[in-house]
Amino acid sequence: MDHRHLELLRELAERGTVTAVAQATHRTPSAVSQQLRTAQREFGVALVEPEGRGLRLTEAGQLLAAGGRELARVAARIQADWDAFRGSPSGRVTVAALPSAATVLLPGVLRELSESAIEVECVDVDVAETEYAALVRDHDVVIAHSLTPRAPAGTDGLVTLPLAREPLDLALDVDHPLAAHPELTPEQVGDQEWIGVPVGFPFDTVRLGVEAAIRRPLHVVQRVRDNRLAEALIVGTSRVAVLPRFTSPQGSGVVLRPLVGVDAARFIFAIGRPDRVERLAVRTVLDALRRQATRLAPDSP
Repeated sequence: MDHRHLELLRELAERGTVTAVAQATHRTPSAVSQQLRTAQREFGVALVEPEGRGLRLTEAGQLLAAGGRELARVAARIQADWDAFRGSPSGRVTVAALPSAATVLLPGVLRELSESAIEVECVDVDVAETEYAALVRDHDVVIAHSLTPRAPAGTDGLVTLPLAREPLDLALDVDHPLAAHPELTPEQVGDQEWIGVPVGFPFDTVRLGVEAAIRRPLHVVQRVRDNRLAEALIVGTSRVAVLPRFTSPQGSGVVLRPLVGVDAARFIFAIGRPDRVERLAVRTVLDALRRQATRLAPDSP
């Protein structure tokens, strides 16, 4: 039994199409298709079948794909045991993180691990909450967020590590009339112009909560993804925006005020594939992330 065939079927199960597998493994689609045909000849049964314009795994293919996942987990466990035997974790660990959380978590992690044999490679990603889980296909650790204490959607079967609960506050210009209040209600901010986020992004639930409380739509004048840009767009204006309390830039011209009457918080998670989390180097990075998150939000569960 060729372990490469099991790995290929696992990739197809996770990525869904031959084209996606080819891109991820730096091969051509025809080469992937050829390897699938070779695997079918070796096992003597159909492993894929047509579905629309693409392919899907048969029951036999799904069984072997699960074997590929288990094979990867065992290989990672052996590597972890070997690292432990040698006395130190080593190797490259790739981390994909939402920018705001990466800004406050990753510098400390990199400083903490600077004398180790672990090379941490970081990339910032800003996607809808439901898209973070898919990033574990290409990264060892993904730092994501959720608007509930539950891990982000799509993470069933993945390792999920809660890092911090972070309140979402209303950001205002320091000279905004409402800045004099220690906290704000939906009624107070219902008539303001809002700098929002794209529909479907986590912070948009705050806007929906305010609208439900005041029973009318808010006036959203811009929708942007970047917290620093949102902050820049409210400075010197009467507009408001939603920013995370611990990880937003918070320039000198901006103040944050808690919003009462609306459930306004996000939960930051680290997620990863079980086989990759078996690696001692990955677990070491996760431990460092947990320590940095505790410093950031010591009262988080």
